[in-house]
Amino acid sequence: MAAKIIDGKAISVSYRAEISEDTAKFKEKYGFAPGLAVVIVGEDPASKVYVRNKKLGCEQVGFNSAVYELPENTTKDELNALIDKLNADKSVHGILVQLPLPKHLDSEEVIARISPEKDVDAFHESNVGRIMIGNYSFLPCTPAGVMVLLEKSGIDISGKECVVIGRSNIVGKPMAMLLLQANGTVTVCHSRTKDLAEVTRRADILVVAIGKADFVTADMVKPGAVVIDVGMNRRADGKLTGDVDFESVSEVASYITPVPGGVGPMTITMLLKNTLVAAENFAKK
Repeated sequence: MAAKIIDGKAISVSYRAEISEDTAKFKEKYGFAPGLAVVIVGEDPASKVYVRNKKLGCEQVGFNSAVYELPENTTKDELNALIDKLNADKSVHGILVQLPLPKHLDSEEVIARISPEKDVDAFHESNVGRIMIGNYSFLPCTPAGVMVLLEKSGIDISGKECVVIGRSNIVGKPMAMLLLQANGTVTVCHSRTKDLAEVTRRADILVVAIGKADFVTADMVKPGAVVIDVGMNRRADGKLTGDVDFESVSEVASYITPVPGGVGPMTITMLLKNTLVAAENFAKK
């Protein structure tokens, strides 16, 4: 029996409609709109697409947005000066610096420069620590999006065996924390994990975020498991694919996210949610 498709596009549209309604109420109550500033350095084509989609998302839900496009040779001091200016700007409630940055700029230093209250990517070490103890304002957008997909699909995490493949700071580690906070029993796998398939076959919920095209195959998946594919890769023929071999795994799993159209649409949606939360926190002060 083929798996049910978790339609990230549809869930994202519905969730954005909720954000739009909440934004309208916010503007009526406080008299101003949430504001997001996006900074992009250089000419990376994929980054430009992401930034354009973020701006469109802001327009959809009624936010103010500003995009700061800086040249490839922007210095550390110049970038820091812009971040300091945005930190001090009361009309800006969320700041996002698009990654990757050019090699001469240190991403960790840049992230640390952003005010934690405006760090809507939730990459600042202060926000990472708050996620660890379960007392947070923002969640990293992709893991947060996965949690919404599971919730909206009626999938209960409590008591389930959850396996995350990948231990990045952006997806793998925070994903494990969120599943743990939802009372899942969590195992994190990575490049040094022995007998990987033996571990993944235990999973009731399998989240894959390693950046290897079609890496997870049907023999690695427990029959009836929920499979969440966070990967986004391009095959030699130019077609997009995830980290999961969708064709074979969809015959084994009970639920599965497609690529594209699964986790991807939720990432910017959760960025919008974080920006609204940041604006609400500012307004309450």
